[in-house]
Amino acid sequence: MDSVDLGRCRPRRLHAGDTVAVVAPAGPVPDDLLDAGIAHLESWGLHVVVGKQVRRRHPRLGYLAGTDADRAADLQRAWCDPEVAGVLCARGGYGSMRLLDHLDWPAMATAGPKLLTGSSDVTALHEAVVSRLGLVSVFGPMVATRAFVEDAQAREHFRRTLFEPETVTTLTRSAATAMVPGCARGVTYGGNLSLLAGTLGTSDVPAPPERGIALLEDVTEEPYRLDRFLTQLLRAGWFDRAGAIALGSWTDCGPPKEVRAVLLDLLGELGIPILEELGFGHCADQRTIALGVAAELDTEARQLTLLQPALA
Repeated sequence: MDSVDLGRCRPRRLHAGDTVAVVAPAGPVPDDLLDAGIAHLESWGLHVVVGKQVRRRHPRLGYLAGTDADRAADLQRAWCDPEVAGVLCARGGYGSMRLLDHLDWPAMATAGPKLLTGSSDVTALHEAVVSRLGLVSVFGPMVATRAFVEDAQAREHFRRTLFEPETVTTLTRSAATAMVPGCARGVTYGGNLSLLAGTLGTSDVPAPPERGIALLEDVTEEPYRLDRFLTQLLRAGWFDRAGAIALGSWTDCGPPKEVRAVLLDLLGELGIPILEELGFGHCADQRTIALGVAAELDTEARQLTLLQPALA
């Protein structure tokens, strides 16, 4: 098999005693889940600092955890603090995209490699971290969500990714199925489907890696809306450089047969391997996966394998 790009710069793994910052780049954060999530992080030996905006709300727009400028300031302050080893997002919802023009990316680049974790709406930040900073980032459960607080298996997979990344280099599930058979190597990219479609046409969207492995998942989107998002990405050429596709969960997106029919109809003729039901995204026992790292997708083995650990 041909050699593959080893991907972006990998931030260092976490160790007991490290300081991590919890920020809220998108929606308002439930206090009870935040407190429980922080307790779990502290049980791992981490020192947790909470952004000033995390427990606040936007004065007019109740779906945001504070103004764009305030949420961005929290994120930037944490990123540029030399004592902070990682920035962990509290939850998704909506709003991360609104921060991108409020961040001082040159200052964040000067601060050096740093860990970013989050999923769902945080896809917008993952894309920016790739294009602006050239870093691997971690797509997984968020601190103030039930997927982290109440799902022990999801939480443990996330912990191992952050502290022992060499132990979680293979992503597979009993339900994993080949939609289109084959094997391919490439750098992982992607995330939440609707967010990816929503960022098309903006100046800071990174070009997909050559022969990359596209990761896709979503939640509460009807099949016709999934069709719209995928069609938009296809027409924009987002899949033109893809070497393979890994599909996660489609929770509450309608009858699974209808969802699969949409995915197969639009992606099946790309002529590249597609593996479905890999367990990342909005689902029970959520798996954590790295974006920007070299991997191999093998539909016969029903797995996605990182060719190096997510973190250094």
